[in-house]
Parts: sequence; structure tokens; C-alpha cells
Amino acid sequence: MPLVNMKPLLRHAMDNGYAVAAFNLVDYGTTKAMVAAAEELNAPVICQTSAKTIQYWSHREIVSWVHTVADDSAVPVVLHLDHCKDLAMIEACAKAGWTSIMIDASSLPFEENLEISKRVRDIAEKYGVGMEAELGQIMGVEDDMHVAEEDSVLTDPDDAKTFCDALDLSAFACAVGTAHGFYKGEPKVDFDRIAAINKATNTPMALHGGTGLSDETFSKAIARGSAKVNISTNLKHVFVDSFVQYTKDKPGDYEPLRVIDAQYQACKELFAGFIEKFGGKDQAPVFMAKHPRG
Repeated sequence: MPLVNMKPLLRHAMDNGYAVAAFNLVDYGTTKAMVAAAEELNAPVICQTSAKTIQYWSHREIVSWVHTVADDSAVPVVLHLDHCKDLAMIEACAKAGWTSIMIDASSLPFEENLEISKRVRDIAEKYGVGMEAELGQIMGVEDDMHVAEEDSVLTDPDDAKTFCDALDLSAFACAVGTAHGFYKGEPKVDFDRIAAINKATNTPMALHGGTGLSDETFSKAIARGSAKVNISTNLKHVFVDSFVQYTKDKPGDYEPLRVIDAQYQACKELFAGFIEKFGGKDQAPVFMAKHPRG
């Protein structure tokens, strides 16, 4: 089926108590594995791209991968631009075929963040795509973003309401104690803050920093309004480690397709595990019954 807009999908997820898994694709193989895992579980999935990935591969290549694996699929697939600060890239993605875009101006003061986010709102409306924006600073490291723990700023529920009311977002990214990258020690996720923000905004929350969180943490966050959960660092490690492990186990095997398939299977297993953990299994037909055109 054609790629779907993220907004109705996340609203369905929040209203029905599950979250859609969002994975940062690396190449065609990981893109194919994401959709294959979703198909096996009859679940929706979000294929995300970082700015760095787009710069490496190009808009044209990434869009072709996602259309190749998603157009004939029976499950809803979103192509989403993750953390982006470049308005030119955001518009280029929306024009090229992304069905959701994210502006991350969270390092700026509230009014500047909101003003830039409103400009991206205009881009989203122009191309008819979903939109995610961020308020508060999520600590950790992801791609070229580095936010130290002492510089992280948890999102205020009142500010969140003002922000979301002005933007009509598909997803709201906010700082609630999670972190990008692997955790050092036990993460201190503020579940009361998640609940308060969701109550104030009534906007599906995007939970960033999903790698390393416990099943209990996921369940509590999803029950309080987290309708999109991002997994990036975990994928990077499985992507590299599965390739290395195969060459260690079979040092004399130089058939590239066998190595690539081992990597593909490891990534698909990772994706399926998170999709099921977040409650996405068998939600695709339920969503499509209410939104037959995505």
C-alpha cells in the first residue's frame, strides 16, 4: 500500500494503547527487514532517516528503497525524517516523498523554537505530511547531536501545551528522562511527567532514547501516551556485530550474500522483537479498517 501519513497512525496507536516502533534505517537491507518484520506481525512500522543517512545515500535512493518494500505491502509504513535542524533538507524530504518530517530546534529558547517549528508546520501542510517537533533537550548522543546530562532540560507540561496547541503535531518529542545512545546506569524516566504532558497536550508522544530501556519502562510510557518509540543505537550495534560475528564463525566464507543475509536476519529479529513488545502486533488491519487510504 502507499506510504501513510504518521498523524492518523499515531492517533490510532495512542487511542488503542500501543506504540508504533520507529527504526533508523541504515541501508536497503535494514529497510527491507523493517517492513518484513512488520508484515510477519501484521503491524505498522515507521522507517526513519537521520540527516546523516540522507547525506550519504541521497533522497532518491532512500525513497526508492522504501517504495520498493512498502508499496506492495499490506501493512502501514511511514517514511519519517528524524531529528533535523535544516529547513532546506526538511522541505526536500517532504517534496521527495517522506510522509513525516521532524524539526529539532530544541536547543533554542522557547519562542525561537516555536517560530521555526511554525515554519516547518507550513512545509508539512504544503506537502500534506505529518510533523514531529521537540521541546526540552534529550540528553545523550545520536549521530552528530551531543547533549550532556547537565545540559538536558526536562519538558514543562504547561510549555508543552502552548507548543502543541500552536502546531497541531503528529508527534511530540519531549525530554522526560530518557537519553539517546546506551544508558550508563539506570535511566530515571519521569512517568508522572509523561502523563502530565499527555493530559495537557492530547498529542501522541514520541519517546526518544528507546535503546536500553526495560520492558516495564516501555509499558508504563506507552500506557501514559507514548505512541511512537525510537530505536536507533540498538540497530547500529546489531547491524555491525552480526556482520562481524558471521565472519568470526565462518572465517573462510567469502560469499557476500550469505554474510548480508545473516545481517538481514539479525536485524529483522531485532525489529520484530520491538514491534511486538510495543503492542503493534495485529494492529495493521485494525488501523486500515478505520483508515483504508492510510
